Amino acid sequence: MRYAAALIAAIAALLWPTALVEAEVVMRRAKNKIPAHPKRIVSINPCADALLLQLADKGQIASVSHYSHDPQATSAPLRQTLRYPATSGTAEEILAMRPDLVVAGSHVAIPTAMALERLNIPLVKLAIPQSVAESRQQISELSEIVGAPDRGRHLNKAISAAFAKAKPADDKLVPALIWRSGGLVPGDGTLPDELLRHTGFENVSKSYGLKQWDILPLEHLVARPPQLLFSNGGQMESSGHRDRMLSHPVFKRLSNRITIADYPARLLHCAGPTLIEAVTTLSEARRKLRKPS
Repeated sequence: MRYAAALIAAIAALLWPTALVEAEVVMRRAKNKIPAHPKRIVSINPCADALLLQLADKGQIASVSHYSHDPQATSAPLRQTLRYPATSGTAEEILAMRPDLVVAGSHVAIPTAMALERLNIPLVKLAIPQSVAESRQQISELSEIVGAPDRGRHLNKAISAAFAKAKPADDKLVPALIWRSGGLVPGDGTLPDELLRHTGFENVSKSYGLKQWDILPLEHLVARPPQLLFSNGGQMESSGHRDRMLSHPVFKRLSNRITIADYPARLLHCAGPTLIEAVTTLSEARRKLRKPS
């Protein structure tokens, strides 16, 4: 149930139109000033959890989101997130943690936001970056907020190094598609599209007439399969579930026309440190594809 809730929340966030691209400080009024070095940070968003684990001191993090205690929903290593208490994001749970800063995603429950404002607790909302540049900017701003700008620069350097390593040596573009369970596909102009292009792939979603985030029916995929299909089917199988579409008998008949590579769902949910694993996963799949059988 928790996995399903996390999936629905992630898809809703991806599809929700937003002009916010940075770490936006909400309630910048004098009474809600963020302390220079927050001592009790409460995170209620899995992407924020992953960022804070990289940027903040261990002692600064008072709690993480409940998604980060779920092996199927966390965007950070479980061995790290389990060191901290978790909340589901309700005002009561957050206030019980006595935070001096709350970090959330783009959308916060109105009662929670009102309670924080009433008690003069500053809130930072992190929008979902739509590009690598926006993610870098968000990292820099959040690292300043938590009082650790050097860690922000270090993380951005690590991302740059991973991108340099993941860039292919040739200019060939391999037709590919990221296809989530249920048929959700990131299209042209999305962050996953940028990652595909950087690692030597052509995102063929546009050839199906899909929008930025859209659903691709199985029939259309079978009719015109890409050379490589990235899917989270392997992740589902490891948790005892089966992808209804990928387990369809028709896929067996496509084995000589299409290669399926594992791309965990968490790599679509967040940017930040997740970008390192994402481009590494994509580039490794491309290298394996080029190897003779």
